[in-house]
Amino acid sequence: MRHPAALTAQPMNLIARLKSTGIDVKALAAPIFIVLVLAMMVLPLPAFLLDLFFTFNIAMSVVVLLVSAYTRKPLEFAAFPTVLLITTLLRLSLNVASTRKILLEGHTGPDAAGKVIDAFAHFLVGGNFAVGLVVFVILVVINFVVVTKGAGRIAEVSARFALDAMPGKQMAIDADLNAGLIGEADARKRRAELAQEAEFFGSMDGASKFVRGDAMAGILILFINIIGGLVIGMVQHGLSAGQAGENYVLLAVGDGLVAQIPSLIISIAAGLIVSRVGTGEDVGAQMIQQLFNMPRVLAITAAIMALLGLIPNMPHIPFLLMAAGAGYFAWWLDKQQKTAAAAPEELPVPEVQPGSEASWDDLEPVDMLGLEVGYRLIPLVDASQDGDLLKRIKGIRKKFAQEIGFLPPPVHIRDNLDLKPNQYRITLKGATVAEGETVSGMFLAIDPGGVTARLPGTMTTDPAFGLPAVWIDNSHKHAAQVSGYTVVDASTVAATHLNHVLQMHAAQLLGRGEVQQLLDHIGKTVGKLVEDTVPKIVPLAILHKVLQGLLLEGVHIRDLRTILETLADAGARTQDPSELVASVRVALGPAIVQQIYGYASELGVIVLEPELERVLANALGNQRPNEPIGLEPGLAEALLRNASDVTQKQEAIGQPATLLVPDAIRQPLARLFRRLAPRLRVIAHAEIPESHSIRVQAILGANS
Repeated sequence: MRHPAALTAQPMNLIARLKSTGIDVKALAAPIFIVLVLAMMVLPLPAFLLDLFFTFNIAMSVVVLLVSAYTRKPLEFAAFPTVLLITTLLRLSLNVASTRKILLEGHTGPDAAGKVIDAFAHFLVGGNFAVGLVVFVILVVINFVVVTKGAGRIAEVSARFALDAMPGKQMAIDADLNAGLIGEADARKRRAELAQEAEFFGSMDGASKFVRGDAMAGILILFINIIGGLVIGMVQHGLSAGQAGENYVLLAVGDGLVAQIPSLIISIAAGLIVSRVGTGEDVGAQMIQQLFNMPRVLAITAAIMALLGLIPNMPHIPFLLMAAGAGYFAWWLDKQQKTAAAAPEELPVPEVQPGSEASWDDLEPVDMLGLEVGYRLIPLVDASQDGDLLKRIKGIRKKFAQEIGFLPPPVHIRDNLDLKPNQYRITLKGATVAEGETVSGMFLAIDPGGVTARLPGTMTTDPAFGLPAVWIDNSHKHAAQVSGYTVVDASTVAATHLNHVLQMHAAQLLGRGEVQQLLDHIGKTVGKLVEDTVPKIVPLAILHKVLQGLLLEGVHIRDLRTILETLADAGARTQDPSELVASVRVALGPAIVQQIYGYASELGVIVLEPELERVLANALGNQRPNEPIGLEPGLAEALLRNASDVTQKQEAIGQPATLLVPDAIRQPLARLFRRLAPRLRVIAHAEIPESHSIRVQAILGANS
C-alpha cells in the first residue's frame, strides 16, 4: 500500500510533467471544463454528482456576482461574456442531466434526483408544488423581463456609443501624445483599451441573449418535466395522478428553482457590469459615497418616515425606528462634513529680522521659463490636491528632449493674484510670451472640423492653436466625443499650450549652458569628434549660433554627431554662422524631409513661378545674412499674400506647405516668411535626398 503523501504528490508530479513538455495547464482548463459540461448532457450521473454540480453552479454564480460588484470598470472583467456563456451552458447541461434522472427514477421518491433538488422542492416552497410553480414563474419574470432585458438594452446602447465615440477618443489620445503628456507605449495601451471596450460591449450585447434563451429554456424544461413525469408515472409505473403529481411535479419545480436562482444571480451580475459608470471605485463604495452623502436628503427622509408613522392604523414602530435611524445618520454626517470643512491650520508667519542689511542674496535670478496661475488654478499644480499638471509638465520636457534634441530648462510655477482666477501666463526670461484661460473641473471640447452637433456651454477658442471650442461639464463629455469633438481636461489645455510655446521658442531656450551640456553628453560616445571640433575648428559661440539658426527654422538638432562632423569640414573654410547653417541643413536633408513628409518617397512641393524666381535671384542672390531684405514693397506684399493663400490650400488638402527654391535664395526667403507666413517651410534643392522624387502641387507667384 502506498503512503498517503505519495498519493498526494502524484497530481503535482503530473502537472510538473505537463509543464516540462511545454503544455500550458491553464490553457487546458477551459477546453476540459467545456467538454465535461457537454458530457453531462449525454452521460448519466449519479445523484451525488448531481448534488455536487448543482452546488458548484450556485457557488460559481455567487463568485461571478461578487467579482462584478468589486470590479471598478467593465474591462477589469473582460472575460464576463465568455463566463456568461459557460455558466449558461453549465446550467442547461445540469437541466438535461437532472431531467434524465427525474424521468427515470422519479417514481422512487422525492430524493430521486439528489438532495439539492429535494431541499429546494420541500424547504423553499414547503413541499407545495403550486407555490413552487408561482415562485418559479415570478423568478423567470424578474430575470427575463426586468434584469435581462434592461442589461441587454444597456449593453446594446453602450456598444453603439463606444463605437461612435471611438474617433473622438482616438483624437484625444493623439493630442495627448503630440503634447508630450503620454508616451508611445501609453498611447498604444489606451488605443488597445478603446478597442477592448468596443469589443466588450459588443460581446455583452450578444451575450445577453444567452440569459434570455436560458430563461425560456428553463420554462420549457419545467413543463416538459411535468408533462413527461405525469405520463411516465401513470403509464409506465402505474402511479395515480396524485402520486405522480406529488413526485414528478415537485421534482420538476425543485429542478427549475435550482437552475433559475443561479441564472438570476448571473443576470444581476451582468446588470452590474454594464450599468455602472467607472469612477475608480467598486459598486459598494460608489453607492455609499453618492447615495448617502447629503445630510439634508436624509433629514427630509427622516421627517417623511416620522409623519407616516404617526398616521392612525399605520405600523408605528417600523416607521418611527426608520425615522430615528435616518435622523441620527443625517446629524452624524452633517457633523463629519462640518469638521472636514473647518479652516486649515494657519501657516506660521516668518519672523522678520530687524535691521537686516540688503545683500546680493536678495537679488533673485530671472526665471528662464515660468508658469504663473490664477488662484482657482492652484489645485492643478498642487500635488496634495491631486493636481496632475506637474506630472504633465515633466512629460512635456521629456518629449521635447526626445524630439528636439536638448533638455529645456525647468518650469518655475508660481501663483499670481494679479491674474484672473482661471487665467495662466507663460513667461520666457521674465517676459510674457503666451496667456490663456482654463477652468478647473471642466472639459474643453475642441472642434477639429466636421462636428455633428452643438454643445451647451461657454464658447471660447483653444489657447494653443486658436481652434473654436466650448467649455462643458462632465455630463456632456460623452456626447461631445460622439459628436466628433476632441475633449481634454483643464490640465491638458494648459499643458498643450505650454508644449506649443516650447516648440515655437526652442531657439531662445537653447543657451550656452545647454550647448555645453549637449557636448558633454555626446562626448561620452564620440569624445574625439567633440575634442577635434569644439573649440579647435568651431568656437562654442559659433556652434551656439548654428544650433539656434537650425531651431529657428524648425529643424531638430537630435543628430548632433552629423552636425559636428559637418562643422568640422565646413568650419575650415568659413566661420559665418549662416553659411554653416546652410551646410548643416544639406547634411541633415533626409531628416528634414522626414520631419516634414514622414516616410513618403514622393514629395508634393510648392515652387516659384520662373519669372518670379529670376527676379528674386537677382534681388536676393548676394543678400548678406544680417542685411534687410531688399525687395520692392509691392512685390514683397504680393509675395506674402500669395504665400498665405497657397499655404491654406495645401493645408486644406492635408498636405504640408513646403516651398522648394534654389540654394542661393533659400535663407533670405526663409527669413522673409518666418514672421508673416510661419507655417510655410522653405527648403533648398540640395536638401532633397536623391532617393526621393518631387511632385509640383502649386506655383507661388502664378497669380501675383
